[in-house]
Amino acid sequence: MSYDAPAPPTPAGRVIGVALALTLVLTVFVLAFSWPSVTAEPHNLPVAVVGSDDAVTALRESLDEAQPGSVELIETDNRADAVAAIGSREVYGGLVLGDPAAGEAPEVLTATAASTATHQLMTQIAAQLQQGIQEQAADATAEALAAAQGGATPPPLPEVPEVTVTDVVPLSADDPRGSGLAAAMFPILLGGMIGGIGISVAVTGALRRVLAVTVYSVVGGGILVGILHFWFGTIQGDWLLDGAALALSIAAIAAPITGFVAVLGSPGIALGPVLMMLVGNPISGAAMPPEFLPWHWGAIGQWMPPGASATLLRDVSYFPDADASAAWLALALWAGAGVLLSVVGHARATGSARRAAALAAPA
Repeated sequence: MSYDAPAPPTPAGRVIGVALALTLVLTVFVLAFSWPSVTAEPHNLPVAVVGSDDAVTALRESLDEAQPGSVELIETDNRADAVAAIGSREVYGGLVLGDPAAGEAPEVLTATAASTATHQLMTQIAAQLQQGIQEQAADATAEALAAAQGGATPPPLPEVPEVTVTDVVPLSADDPRGSGLAAAMFPILLGGMIGGIGISVAVTGALRRVLAVTVYSVVGGGILVGILHFWFGTIQGDWLLDGAALALSIAAIAAPITGFVAVLGSPGIALGPVLMMLVGNPISGAAMPPEFLPWHWGAIGQWMPPGASATLLRDVSYFPDADASAAWLALALWAGAGVLLSVVGHARATGSARRAAALAAPA
């Protein structure tokens, strides 16, 4: 009876090297997923404003003093224009200043469907406006008391108007906090990655993988519409348009993975998820607007599948007047690039097979 000799133990140097390499991977994961939330703050967030030149100038100076560079005020003629700009996603909110001295209370327009982070910022601005009105009223009261003590007839005490906050594009009643919409982004990303990896492993042939990705994306988009639109109610709008956006989002993630595999072989299975998960997801702007990310990462993230899919789904669901062409184009380019890589891989494999057959044929 023979016994197999036990495998020799792994050299200590290799053990340490593997441990350090895995530690590096862990560090990259932690940085990729925590960096956006830790460093997030608004940068030139577009907000519409309606008011006199003096009032707008005073507000701009007040905001620059409280939160330098956080808000970019876009002047509009009236409240209707501000609401229209919010509906087309040109701005994230609006400020209708009115005339507090005449008893006209300012109104803050917000859109929770655009982002809960920007909604919080707009409510903070509302509180800042209210504090300014109260300070002006306190000064007027002090002047009236001083006049009364001096024997003069005091002016009437001003009324303190209340700043109102109006949500012009609210979230679904089934998802009032937007947690369902935000949570749906990760399953779309994960589903696209699982589909691309699973098809790459289980299906042989580059063009057959393209077919599999197409079927997977269409069926998967339909299933997600049934869950997110009809069951949970986290997305709104036209369900066919929602389904098209979901299907294209899945294809834009899965197709590049199968394309990488067609060109690079097995290493392509890892390249796709790394690109989508570690690069695209942190800068997607799914949890917060792109304007909250430093440098140009927010804009770059909108041209990667996680960011484009998050923006597109939010647009077709809540903002039918918004121009979503850039998101459609970005997703189509990624899906098309995946198909093109698969075609290139198919042509290369076919050419290699023909050359091998020619060499093996008898002279």
